[in-house]
Parts: sequence; structure tokens; C-alpha cells
Amino acid sequence: MRLPTLGILQRRKYEILLIALVAHLFIGIFLRDLTFYARVIWPINMLILGLACVGIFQEKGYWRNMIKNILLLIVFALPLGLPFVTHVPFAMQVLSLLYVIFFAYIFFEIMRFLIRPGYINVDIISASACGYFLLIEISVFLLQFFFYRNPESFVNISTSSIAATYMDLVYFSSIIFTTIGFGDVTPTVYYTELIVSLLGIIGHFYTVVLVGIMISKFSSETDTGFHIPD
Repeated sequence: MRLPTLGILQRRKYEILLIALVAHLFIGIFLRDLTFYARVIWPINMLILGLACVGIFQEKGYWRNMIKNILLLIVFALPLGLPFVTHVPFAMQVLSLLYVIFFAYIFFEIMRFLIRPGYINVDIISASACGYFLLIEISVFLLQFFFYRNPESFVNISTSSIAATYMDLVYFSSIIFTTIGFGDVTPTVYYTELIVSLLGIIGHFYTVVLVGIMISKFSSETDTGFHIPD
């Protein structure tokens, strides 16, 4: 007998993941206690993200689910140890790289889904938005890795707490992908300048590819008789 909760996770997997990603990135808008955020909200966010990923990896094969479970266990367990490693830059570098791998793995699954079907529906639109926010997640933790490796590689990134650093990097990564360019946070060494440039190119490339995929799917539906499946 299939559990109702798993059925909902499967049917609305991309909408649920989209909500979880937005909450993970921007819930700081509603918080003032950053210590509480780092110790309580962050682990809860990671648990919600993990549950949101369950539907995406249903029927994906033993090894892909195994990799997902291992990564999920690691990225959920790591925030619980944050109070003990806050002042250890190497530990934060490792945590950042693991998050990069985790979100990149989910992004890979999203792209596999977007490329495959020949139609447009709510799942396609939600998955497209998930891909965009996953790129921001990857950018945040990649830049966080380099920041903890060398705090002078960026200017105007707060070092008052790990939560403040994270939120500043969420802001900066969002600026990169939206190409707004306020200029208040900037890279200061050659490798972070190049990484930021590369991330901007990747963001534009994703947008161009996504538009191409959408046009292709829409054209395919038009040629075969317009139909939007449930």
C-alpha cells in the first residue's frame, strides 16, 4: 500500500522542491536572530529540502537513490555541528563543497527531466524555476568555499556570523544571476573574479537553453495538436 504522503511528494515534487528552495534561500527575510537561524532554522530547512527531493528520485534506480541518501544524510548532519565548527574555516570549506555537490546532483536530475519530455505542463515550469534556484544554491556554497578559504577574496561580506555570511552570499549570488549589479559586494582576487564571471555566463546559458527547450516543447505540442497534460 502506497503512503498518501509519498503520493503527494511524487505528484507535486517540483512545486514542493521550488517552495523548499525559496525558503532555504530567502527565509532570512523574516528572521532577526541569526544564531537561532544557524542552529535551528538551517537544519530544519535542510530536512524539508531532503523531503522535497524524495519525489524527484522515485524510481530512479538503486545507485542514484543511494547517492542521494548519502548526500542528504551528510548535508543534514553537518548543520547540527555548526556551533562546534563556526571558527574553523577548513570545516566550513568542506561543508560548502558538500553542499555544492548535493545541489549540483539535484540540478542534474532537474535538467534530465527538462530535456526529456516533449510537452509543457506545470511540472516543466516548476522544474525550470527549481533549476534557476538550484544554480543560486550552487553559487552560494561555491563562493562560500572560497570566502572561508580567503576572507579577503570579497569585500562587504559580513563576518559577524556564519548566517550573516551565508545571507550576504545569497544576496550576491542572486545579483550575479539577475545581472542587476549594484556593486556593493565585489570579488577582489583574480580567481573569485573569474568564478563570478563564469557563474554569470552559466546563468545566461541556462536561460538561453531553457528558452530553447520551452520553444521546442511548445512547437512539438503545436505540431501534434496542442495539449497540456495534467
